[in-house]
Amino acid sequence: MLQRCRQMTTSDTSVTRVTTRKGTIRESRIETSSTPDCGVDEVLLALCRFALTSNNITYATFGDQLDYWKYFPLEDAAWGQIPVWGFADVVASSVSGVEAGERFFGFFPLASHVRMRPERVTARGFHDGAPHRRALNNAYNQYTRCRADPLYASERESLQALVRPLFLTSFLVADYLADNRFFGAARIAVSSASSKTAFGAAHCLAWHSDLELLAVTSARSRSFVDGLGCYDHVVTYGELANVGNSDATVYLDFSGNEALRAEVHSHFGAALVYDCFVGSTHNANFLPDGELPGPETCFFFGPAQLRKRNAEWGRAEFARRFNAAEQNFMRLLSVPGNPWIEIHESAGFPAAQRLLAELHEGTVEPKRGNVVLLDGVAG
Repeated sequence: MLQRCRQMTTSDTSVTRVTTRKGTIRESRIETSSTPDCGVDEVLLALCRFALTSNNITYATFGDQLDYWKYFPLEDAAWGQIPVWGFADVVASSVSGVEAGERFFGFFPLASHVRMRPERVTARGFHDGAPHRRALNNAYNQYTRCRADPLYASERESLQALVRPLFLTSFLVADYLADNRFFGAARIAVSSASSKTAFGAAHCLAWHSDLELLAVTSARSRSFVDGLGCYDHVVTYGELANVGNSDATVYLDFSGNEALRAEVHSHFGAALVYDCFVGSTHNANFLPDGELPGPETCFFFGPAQLRKRNAEWGRAEFARRFNAAEQNFMRLLSVPGNPWIEIHESAGFPAAQRLLAELHEGTVEPKRGNVVLLDGVAG
């Protein structure tokens, strides 16, 4: 039965959130306040489980440039809420078609509760139509009803929270390169090759047997990347000079490391046909303009490729192709003892705060997948 939102007071419930000082990812704090009133045509959701990966650091790094801070703004403009991907339950609803007790997957603030204004409600889910989000990228405004998700399984929630948002980027960047015939390249050089988004992209690109996939990684992650089995060759950052530089090459950059970028451009020279910057595990700023040989750096923005494919294929066909690829990848990750990922669950906001600091400092082991639980004790 539909439950009407009631007026909340501090004694009813409170909102706990982790906030981050913009431009200084190291500085965060845990805040608690009363839950704001839930009005007509709104729902109140309680976040239950979410993943924390280097993807979240990218959201904070480019929060101003790519509007990530605008999705869940705070009154104090110097501070922001880093978005996370995860699962939330509807606590109360005054919206027809969205009932209390239902579970949704999507893009949430790092907070215990959030109000939303569902629009375009269907069997699959809804869009948040809050006025401040209407001008933002629609790909982040969609919320999937778990009971209508063909790939949802309650026992795999942690894996889905980790994989789905990262693998969507992996799928889209691989599709973008294929859509452009790999810019004539015979080799894809992948930096920060141990990152989950990077090896997800490599998994998608592996279907193209005529491509050489070259992993570039740290000495610390070398053995992990070797064991993944999705790259043709693996070199550490100090070994790039030993790689042949006559074949046309695309640089697929997940690191944002400026020194490595300069080395890639200098080493491959005229053979470097495209430089695709996907994300940043090393850099806290947009890459500066520089006088490097070869092509200009192009920032890859996944939602743009998603819009293109939705227009060309239709939403249903895109969903079919992505779901098939994700299901295949999830099957690999679900095999006991797989070399790809090891899920670690923690509980509570202090754990989330600590994990953000570790991700920012780059001290998280590449195989580790961190999930935070707010609705139970970590397993």
